[in-house]
Amino acid sequence: MITEAAAIALQQELRHQVITTDMLPADIRIIAGTDVEYDKDTDLICGSIVLLDYHTREVLEVSSHTTQVTFPYIPGLFSFREMPPLLAAYGQLRREPDLIICDGQGLAHQRRFGLACHFGVTIDKPVIGCGKTRLCGSYDELPAARGSVAPLYEGGEHIGNALRTQTGINPVFVSCGHKVSLPTATDIVLAMATQYRLPETTRLADHYARIALLEYKSAQNTPPSSI
Repeated sequence: MITEAAAIALQQELRHQVITTDMLPADIRIIAGTDVEYDKDTDLICGSIVLLDYHTREVLEVSSHTTQVTFPYIPGLFSFREMPPLLAAYGQLRREPDLIICDGQGLAHQRRFGLACHFGVTIDKPVIGCGKTRLCGSYDELPAARGSVAPLYEGGEHIGNALRTQTGINPVFVSCGHKVSLPTATDIVLAMATQYRLPETTRLADHYARIALLEYKSAQNTPPSSI
């Protein structure tokens, strides 16, 4: 297992490979969402990736992988816990997405290398970070209306945006992961948050991760056959 010091050193090395300009296809057809579910009773972790039709939001494919956690809980190093099941799930996909929204931070991270950056650089795909909570930085209060945006700053650096996806609901935190600019990332997250606070990509990936984890645990507890 990689040590905490080695993990931090790897983040600091790889963050220079992050691209913050748009390198998306002219016509986005397939968008993916990722989420990771932890089992509260064991050391199991399940990563799920859901592929959606970008225009209709139809679910095209789901891939999940459940395994044991191999890295401790250390703030700022969550990607080292969550990448193994996500990479395994990604490797099982029959189709490749044009773009991915990660349930986690991108540049809006202490070392500017959150899960969305780590995942994007590793698979060399456009990835957006969309966190439910703010990890670092500060922002001014947003208007209550859907679509309101406030820049997220840390140390004078614009590291992401607080985005209100539904009127009167707490914002999400959008940042560049890889090969997507912040304005484009913000617009896409808002477009994907059609009815709820979270984009459909994240909401559905969370749903399938929960199901996959329950199914895995159920299979593990199945009594052996007498045949």
